[in-house]
Amino acid sequence: MGQGRTALRTSAAAAVSAALLAGTVVGVAPAAQAAPAVRFVDIAGDGGTVLKANVLTPQGADGKRAYPLIVLPTSWGLPQVEYLAQAQRLADAGYVVLTYNVRGFWQSGGRIEVAGPPDIADASRVIDWALAHTPADPEHIGMAGVSYGAGISLLTAAHDKRVKAVAALSGWADLIDSIYSGRTQHLQAAAVLDGAATLTGRESPELRQIFDNLYSSNLTKEQEMIDWGRKRSATTYVDQLNKNGAAVMLANAWGDTVFPVNQYASFYEKLTVPKRLQLRPGDHATPELTGLFGLPNDVWTDTRRWFDHYLRGADNGVEREQPVRLKSRNAGGYEGYPDWKSVTATRKKIALAGSTTIRANVDSGADGGIVFLSSILDQVAQLPPVASLPLLPRRWAAVWQSERYGSAQRVRGTTTLHTTLTPTAESGTLVAHLYDVGPLGFGKLVTHAPYTWHGRTPGAPFAVNLELFSTAYDVPAGHRLALVVDTVDPLYAEHNPSGAQLTFSSPADDPSYVSVPLGEQ
Repeated sequence: MGQGRTALRTSAAAAVSAALLAGTVVGVAPAAQAAPAVRFVDIAGDGGTVLKANVLTPQGADGKRAYPLIVLPTSWGLPQVEYLAQAQRLADAGYVVLTYNVRGFWQSGGRIEVAGPPDIADASRVIDWALAHTPADPEHIGMAGVSYGAGISLLTAAHDKRVKAVAALSGWADLIDSIYSGRTQHLQAAAVLDGAATLTGRESPELRQIFDNLYSSNLTKEQEMIDWGRKRSATTYVDQLNKNGAAVMLANAWGDTVFPVNQYASFYEKLTVPKRLQLRPGDHATPELTGLFGLPNDVWTDTRRWFDHYLRGADNGVEREQPVRLKSRNAGGYEGYPDWKSVTATRKKIALAGSTTIRANVDSGADGGIVFLSSILDQVAQLPPVASLPLLPRRWAAVWQSERYGSAQRVRGTTTLHTTLTPTAESGTLVAHLYDVGPLGFGKLVTHAPYTWHGRTPGAPFAVNLELFSTAYDVPAGHRLALVVDTVDPLYAEHNPSGAQLTFSSPADDPSYVSVPLGEQ
């Protein structure tokens, strides 16, 4: 069994490597003959674990001068040639570039630790190796990566003072707020991660137990899971990161179904180092994808500019630009803001009047879509998940609508929900969806978020305060906004027992509402 799986992994590695290499050749064909040679090496990581890596050095490097170093840890489930197109471009620009397969995946040794202490120690050992075996400058070291590589890069910068600049693309800063936001298991995202790890890597016993506890909703293990996630979250070490002073660029997609943008925005606000936050349409890692094949890509272009300034001292103006850059999901190019708070200029409330009761356990038809697929469709064709508001069954969905707007509404930032909930069971789940509703009653999903509670007294009301996932979306004139709340969404676990009911009310002394963030009109 073990030999068969190793053979499968080796074959898969060859296939993926060939595909990426082919894409790289196409993407950089004009400079193919002058491209820096790739050297494949083995590096001893923490505890002697072998890490498979590749190194590119600038053309003409003769050992007489040092070059800035960029280290690229691989993404979850991808092989070490993942970044080859970008690595060649960086080497052409005068960087030593070292990409390595993180432990537990593909041909690297060890087991998957999910950015645990061994992974951070590995990154430092990789830097040690580069300084000893390449013309890398110890005073000018950067790290970058997509997804898993982004998380490891941020954590390493907090633990290793030698890292002076980071570009964390489609990553996480708070692991628990990513896969367990609203105290709700993000089941589809977890299943994708689990499946990729099973196919391309070797899960550690600790990781296997975390997945099992997540799937089983084992509340006795909840705090253990939270503690495990905190140890692997850059936000836990933000004071160390600020003290070390590395310049941090964060980039993500509005529809990231693995690492929602809220946790990145919150982390960004805590940083006191030179920083940048770039958000655009897409799903997990899709904004950076074309760049991995050597095609034009604004995220990788800005990554290169970030390193050129903070590692090479280039006066390219990146530090003088507005540090928060957003692209609406359905209108225009990038917008610049001085900070995250300035994204929202004002707020407009939609009253959730009256008392409404819904039944649980049935998907009303309002949901967040399918992991990856739905947000990719939104990115490339502006086709987010849709629902017909008139046809939503009120037995299973609570629906409130705004007035029809006479002018376009530029939703920018984080929508919040405040309501009073009376459940018939001590545990349960609700999912709030905000829709852009056109004249015919069809709604396009603007944002959503899940919310789960445990240990409540059945029949006793309590306040619910929920932040929906941050976004930038332009609602056309003549449309409405609508809030739909139900109890089932394929993206998430449901905790409502059979036959449960939820009643939403709006007491006179504590009215219920949705607060919609709006940018400058």
